Amino acid sequence: MSAVVIDGKAIAAQIRSDIAKQVKELRATGLVPGLAVVMVGDDPASSIYVNMKKRACDELGISSRQHLLPASTSQAELLDLIESLNADPDVHGILVQLPLPDHIDEQEVIAAISPAKDVDGFHPVNLGSLVAGRHGFVPCTPAGIIRLIKSTGVEIQGKECVVVGRSVIVGKPTALLLLQENGTVTVCHSKTKDLADKCRRADILVVAVGRPGFIKSDMVKPGAVVIDVGINRVDGRLIGDVEFETVKEIAGYITPVPGGVGPMTIAMLMHNTVQAALEQQRQS
Repeated sequence: MSAVVIDGKAIAAQIRSDIAKQVKELRATGLVPGLAVVMVGDDPASSIYVNMKKRACDELGISSRQHLLPASTSQAELLDLIESLNADPDVHGILVQLPLPDHIDEQEVIAAISPAKDVDGFHPVNLGSLVAGRHGFVPCTPAGIIRLIKSTGVEIQGKECVVVGRSVIVGKPTALLLLQENGTVTVCHSKTKDLADKCRRADILVVAVGRPGFIKSDMVKPGAVVIDVGINRVDGRLIGDVEFETVKEIAGYITPVPGGVGPMTIAMLMHNTVQAALEQQRQS
């Protein structure tokens, strides 16, 4: 029997609907959650993502500011902008669209964002809070992945969870969140031996390696929950890191590409922005 396809669009739409109601209530009290998005240069993929984030803000009633800077912008100029956004009480969330041009140090820029406004969850303070199991902003894609897994009704506690990929943006935070849910977690990467064998042990398999069709059906445990984070453009179409058509005949649940993890990332960004506004209001 074919896997149940997890509808990320529908789940994200429900989250966004809840956020829209919350924002409407907040605006009635005079609090307008505000997100500032900073992009340096004109990377085509980044432009698409920035426009999607602006559209989501507009739909939900979140105030959106876009700072579109030329590729020639210096690191000092970018840091000055971030400092001014940190100090602006109408800006509750700051997101610097990655990647940045080569002459700018991404880590220094991320570290310059106030942790209280770091709605991407990449600041060392927020990543440290995640490691320690303390309150902080969680990176948006991993937070969305956990929501997708929970939507299946499959309990994470006690399950064998395998994360393929160890990036700071997806792999590592997802592994930490699965640990928080009491999963037994293995993180695999390019140097892992017997990768197929480790994947086959997974009750929950999360794949984020950026290699189209990397996970084949013989690498998946029958009935497993398979979350495909990959977005690869091949011959003009988007495909994931999982060979969808064959794996769906083995898995119990699977996310499609597109329409799986992608919509959840923006929904969780909107969620983080509203939470940032609430927390800053409480502390003001």
